[in-house]
Amino acid sequence: MTTHPILVLGSTGKTGRRVAAGLRQGGHEVRGASRKGPTPSTRFDWDDENTWEPALEGVRAAYLVDSQLADAATTLRSFSKLAVSRGVERLVLLSARDWVVPEGEEKLPSERAVRESGAEWTILKPAWFSQNFSEDPFLRGQLLDGDVVMSTGAGAEPFVDAEDIADVAVAALTEDGHGGQAYELTGPRLLTLTEVVEEISRATGRPIAYRPVPPADFAQYATGQGMPEDYTALLNMLYGWIAERRFAHLADGVQRALHREPRDFSAYVEATAATGIWHG
Repeated sequence: MTTHPILVLGSTGKTGRRVAAGLRQGGHEVRGASRKGPTPSTRFDWDDENTWEPALEGVRAAYLVDSQLADAATTLRSFSKLAVSRGVERLVLLSARDWVVPEGEEKLPSERAVRESGAEWTILKPAWFSQNFSEDPFLRGQLLDGDVVMSTGAGAEPFVDAEDIADVAVAALTEDGHGGQAYELTGPRLLTLTEVVEEISRATGRPIAYRPVPPADFAQYATGQGMPEDYTALLNMLYGWIAERRFAHLADGVQRALHREPRDFSAYVEATAATGIWHG
């Protein structure tokens, strides 16, 4: 157990709420922080530096999710330096696989900000979350409609369970031996979207089709569903990388951090189908 609260930014998000739950289960005091504060979390806003110091008070370790905005690295650098000056010793950053910088540069700007903060750091670089199919409203809506339209072609992705991401984060926040590590986190196998949809269809007993379309057709479909054009363009880019199998390889981050195998996508599908979330 820690004797100081552990700060969890984005504590209402896909990974943040799981990290917070895992820490509490281990007996650690958690300070959840999000823009939705003050209850049930501390108010935290990347655009309001007045919210930074109260969130950091008494903290010695922090889980970081950056703002996802163009200036994310700049604000993260300022926050990390402030955190270290206030006594934070350990920072764990949720990053991504190296897809932002051309040529697959290892150190993305936000990662550099944490690496150069002066704290003991750990970087988490996950593949696509399995939970996107149940917790992303757009994807879940398509599954409910029985018609999954994506520009991912016949590409494949090693989808990773968000529970595994959270388990690695908890270990890095509370245990020794993870400092200076960049963990690339994937599931145990590659899956095409055809296979993903087939597994969900079998588990739910509902007919669900995967319909691969060209990027231009997906853009027309998504904007017709009310998706903003800039987000549609982002999805087309990410889907395109799946289509070209840019990251269609397995990594051993879960194994190295937790000394166990990552959860299989089928386990996620079985547990999620049992909740009825894909039945409307």
